[in-house]
Amino acid sequence: MSLTSVLLLLAGFVLLVGGGEALVRGAASLARTLGMSALVVGLTVVSFATSSPELAVSAGSALSGSPGLAVGNVVGSNIANILLVLGVAAIVVPLTVTNRLVRTDIPVMVGMSVLALVLALDGTISTTDGVLLLGLLAAYLAVTTIVARRTETVTTVPEADEDGGALGRLRTTRARSVGIDVALVVVGVALLVGGARFLVDGATRIASAFGVSDLVIGLTVVAVGTSLPELATSVIAVRRGERDMAVGNIVGSNIFNIGAVLGLTAVIAPGGIDVDPAAVNLDLPVMVAVALVLLPIAFTGQAIVRWEGVLLVVLYVAYLAYVLLAATDHDAQEPFGGALFGFVLPVTAVWLVALTAYELGLRRGRREV
Repeated sequence: MSLTSVLLLLAGFVLLVGGGEALVRGAASLARTLGMSALVVGLTVVSFATSSPELAVSAGSALSGSPGLAVGNVVGSNIANILLVLGVAAIVVPLTVTNRLVRTDIPVMVGMSVLALVLALDGTISTTDGVLLLGLLAAYLAVTTIVARRTETVTTVPEADEDGGALGRLRTTRARSVGIDVALVVVGVALLVGGARFLVDGATRIASAFGVSDLVIGLTVVAVGTSLPELATSVIAVRRGERDMAVGNIVGSNIFNIGAVLGLTAVIAPGGIDVDPAAVNLDLPVMVAVALVLLPIAFTGQAIVRWEGVLLVVLYVAYLAYVLLAATDHDAQEPFGGALFGFVLPVTAVWLVALTAYELGLRRGRREV
């Protein structure tokens, strides 16, 4: 492990924290100024911003002849966003899940995940598949923007006098405020992209020294690295009281990763993106399963509480351990995989379904009373 790699990792972490702080401050203030909810801003502006590292890494790797890294980055990032990022954020502060997320946005994320798996079954995400993914993302954004648009509250202010007066001063202050907010968002995005690039570069050098494949590097090191903007943004958001933005950022970022990152990469890469059979057999199904796990968790009291956050992080650690054991052909791979897929995950799934049914029964009882 070289000193340069370590310095790149440290610089990446510092830039990610600074970028997340600037982005949350600017986006939250801009949302209030424009009369938009923090949830909508998290689903759109912040999600696109924090997905920019995934876009840069996937597009660059596909064009440079590393399709495994491109697919692994998207799939691994989506898994990390829910299990790691959302889990850590919920451990810091329990998260509130709105009706809109449960009824609309999480099902859209699940649908996009299933579609990505179906499109990859033939071993390729073709150019046509990429156009389809981009089109669905554009439709989702259009519907989200139209539905979420709220009538701006008209505040009566004193008429401006001949010198500009109160109204002139108000307009100047608002213009300056919007300008500062936009600048914070731009600076935040730039720091996040730069930080992710430094961190991924350093981590990839270290991982490559161990001789693991592009897919594994994409699923682990690069996926975690490019998910750190979401982690930094979400944790900072919940600590600043913007819980809707934190959850919306994760759900929206996963939708962007499939629609924009995977879709655009398939369009610009010659002949589309080749998908490793290992990703089709394991990692893409895990991405779908993780997206489905979020639904019953969100149903339970419409909140993601601390113990649920711990559960998500534990599941992520178990998934990473299995991927690394499989990559190194370790003797513990078979028994560990048997315990994980044959017992732990099925029991967890049954438990979540039972918990959801119980919660729905309680709600039905309250309505009858």
